Amino acid sequence: MADEVVVRDMSEEDMPFVGTCSHIGESMEIDASSRRRLSWLSWAHDKGARVKVALVGGRQAGFIHIMPVEICPCGPIGLDAMFIPCIYTAKSYEGRGVGTALVKAAVREAVRQQAECIATIAYLHDNWYMPAGFFRKCGFSICDHGGTTALMWIPLTADAIPPKLVETYHEHRTRSGKVVVESFWNRFCQTSDVEAQRVREVVGEFGQDVVLEEHCSEDMATHCGLATCRGIFVNGREVGWGHEAPKDGLRAAISEALRESRLEGRG
Repeated sequence: MADEVVVRDMSEEDMPFVGTCSHIGESMEIDASSRRRLSWLSWAHDKGARVKVALVGGRQAGFIHIMPVEICPCGPIGLDAMFIPCIYTAKSYEGRGVGTALVKAAVREAVRQQAECIATIAYLHDNWYMPAGFFRKCGFSICDHGGTTALMWIPLTADAIPPKLVETYHEHRTRSGKVVVESFWNRFCQTSDVEAQRVREVVGEFGQDVVLEEHCSEDMATHCGLATCRGIFVNGREVGWGHEAPKDGLRAAISEALRESRLEGRG
């Protein structure tokens, strides 16, 4: 008989697993990011955020984040809603009901906190991360969408109002004679946090020719005002690799922008 899936609130024992997104001891970079992320999660816990951890046979098999939408740095806009920004199941435990058990625990938490609804952002295309089909099977339905991104929800009260996706836009800022690198980041997402640190280090290598402007979406005014929770723009041109931006890729993008800027200056 397969081991039962047990879900609990994150304990001190679970912190390395959650903080590193299961990449425990793989690199100093991830370990450092984990400390920053756990610090933010501690702050968020006091505001109502929770992390549920799934165990199978006593081993950590996955986790889910749930938090009030008002404090989520990568969520939609709404009130009285709990939001799931991320769910993770270790590959070796896929197909064991871990994800379903975690979502059920998140819904129970939303009810316990007397939220009017629970929501998540999922993807309509064939994607392993936050697939809309999975959440549909868990009882979620689409309440807003843009392209292949769907905002899905479960109303928990009769008069619940669905949240709305934040409309993403970007207006580049220029500085005469400088290359401007803009970094949109937050500590909640490991990819975003690691990427932001790499951007700082690489920009520092270029001296006064390159200016770094950081926008942290943990500040809700920034999140709602700029509507971009993760991204890198070099002189207004977005650069990205899906995973954490590689330092060599960042150097190449900045070097190219410097060459273009110098050519324009000669014209």
